[in-house]
Amino acid sequence: MVSTVTSINQTTSRRALVCAAALGAATLLLSTQGKAQVVPSEEAAESGFADAPFSPYANRSFPTFPLWGETHLHTGLSLDAGAFGNILGPDDAWRFAKGEQVVSSTGQPVKLSRPLDWMVLTDHTDLMGFAPDLQAGKPGVLVDPKGREWHEGYKKGGAEAGKTAFDLITNFSQMTLPELLVESYSPGADPFAFTWEKIVNAAEEHNDPGRFTAFIGFEWTSVPKGFNLHRNVMLRDGPTRALQVVPPVTQPPYGDTDPYHLWNWLEEYQEKTGGRAVAFAHNGNLSNGWMFPTEDTYHGGKVDEEYVQLRAKWEPHYEVTQIKGDGEAHPYLSPDDEFADYENWDVGNLDLTELKTEEMLAGEYAREALKQGLALEKKFGVNPFKFGLGGATDSHTALATAEEENFFSKSVSVEPSPTRIEHPFVKSDLGEIAGHQLVASGYTAVWATENTRSAIFDAFKRRETYATTGPRIGLRFFGGWDFNDADGRSRNPAVIGYSKGVPMGADLPQHEGDGAPSFLLAALRDPIGANLDRMQVIKGWMDADGELHEKVYDVAWSDGREMDANGKVPAVGNTVDIDSASWSNTIGASELTSVWTDPDFDPAEPAFYYVRVLEIPTPRWVLYDKLRYGIELPAEAQLVHQERAYSSPIWYTPSKG
Repeated sequence: MVSTVTSINQTTSRRALVCAAALGAATLLLSTQGKAQVVPSEEAAESGFADAPFSPYANRSFPTFPLWGETHLHTGLSLDAGAFGNILGPDDAWRFAKGEQVVSSTGQPVKLSRPLDWMVLTDHTDLMGFAPDLQAGKPGVLVDPKGREWHEGYKKGGAEAGKTAFDLITNFSQMTLPELLVESYSPGADPFAFTWEKIVNAAEEHNDPGRFTAFIGFEWTSVPKGFNLHRNVMLRDGPTRALQVVPPVTQPPYGDTDPYHLWNWLEEYQEKTGGRAVAFAHNGNLSNGWMFPTEDTYHGGKVDEEYVQLRAKWEPHYEVTQIKGDGEAHPYLSPDDEFADYENWDVGNLDLTELKTEEMLAGEYAREALKQGLALEKKFGVNPFKFGLGGATDSHTALATAEEENFFSKSVSVEPSPTRIEHPFVKSDLGEIAGHQLVASGYTAVWATENTRSAIFDAFKRRETYATTGPRIGLRFFGGWDFNDADGRSRNPAVIGYSKGVPMGADLPQHEGDGAPSFLLAALRDPIGANLDRMQVIKGWMDADGELHEKVYDVAWSDGREMDANGKVPAVGNTVDIDSASWSNTIGASELTSVWTDPDFDPAEPAFYYVRVLEIPTPRWVLYDKLRYGIELPAEAQLVHQERAYSSPIWYTPSKG
């Protein structure tokens, strides 16, 4: 193992800036060996230098820098967002993501510290168009007694409006909405089609290839029994194809909550329009263990060969972190992982009508799903949980804010105010999710060759993506069979990585002979963020008896700490000043690089590997609220955390020969 660590103070060093270029460098490695020669230009073609140029940046053909974006955001067009008072529309959301200052639904000016590069706007499909009509008191709402009741409750504002919104959402999740309202806002009705056209045209208006990519998308809103099984959908296409269809819904008789309904729609979309689409599974929190089924039956369906094939085809990406909790790992599932207890939500379902049980957790967390995917592949020949990782906000404010000091929360009812900490996300007789448990997370970084719909979409398909909880950490991860110590010292890890191996999201190539796979890792701190604590490789595998295992390896870390006999690196320390909600980059590293070879490799065992990068401790958003508003926080509120990045995995499959 080779680890390279550089520490800096508050300002970014020149070497860190060089590493930024190195993380993004993507060229073809020289195919010839020996000393360079000066060759007259007219002889270049004959000499072979046209194919193997001196410049390491000539002829490069792969991604050179990460593009930062959002895959899950709601405007006031969504049923729940509008019911909670969101009056912003798609135009506001797009302008905000592109870096413009807007005014929030509560009248507050707000702006991102840095624009995003791309976004998928994903308003809910069911009852599309209902929320603005509810706010305005349109005849299509008032014609039903329940619709009239909800409109009156919304007009009262405050706590009464909140009760109205929860009542509306509960009726939706329990499928007890008035039939007349469901019919009036079904896919065959004018308000639905009008709203979809508005969504499509707004995305097209703000799409600016090469500068900012605006994807047409939606959230398929499956919540059987309140179990959150949503999927977000991204189209590769523009309005010519998107307007040939309308999105699918889940409310009967116009749709179904079974994912087969969505997968069939995706198939029909591609056949009808010639376009392309993918679905992203929603963060598994609140799914009651149903997001990653492994038993023969689930939610009225069956996990069989058809299920695993269709899920593998249509869902190449998973939302591992967002406002409603982080979904990478859980202490119960990963008791030996000291960093698994990060922003976990241990409740049953969206309505809190089910208590969380330990058995449910296995169906909700990404690491466990990746392991279970190995077992399902052995059983069916296909791995349905072979997904890349990304982050999103799932904000219902139309504002894609994931920075702690700029967090506009989940919904309009809890936008910044002295009292927002007091508002629970949801509450029932069985418990509550307190307001301070919301998470200012996250974003997705994509290694795409250009900032266009086609290039970013294709990167998702090949799973060359990674998630962060908000910071824009640079992260490269390559796997191969012959990375060496010198590669770990390279200032151009991408040059070596693409030439000698495969990037995150890919499968290790078949390998003959002895030897374990080796991995090249490189991470760079967010230029305006915190230093890095450590970089880890998480491995999951299945042994010959079908048992599933995992292990966390520290592979690079800062400050000259020494690993103990159990392979653990001590804590990095903590510079957070609680009284000022600040921290100092006097600990940690600006960059971490390493070449790591699996010391426990067995060529007969299928496995996956992914990288987790941890920052040094920094303040959570609640500490900024305490300072700004002079409020008292609940004793159990977490004030400090370690933000992180998760790469998409690289998989190893034993040779069948």
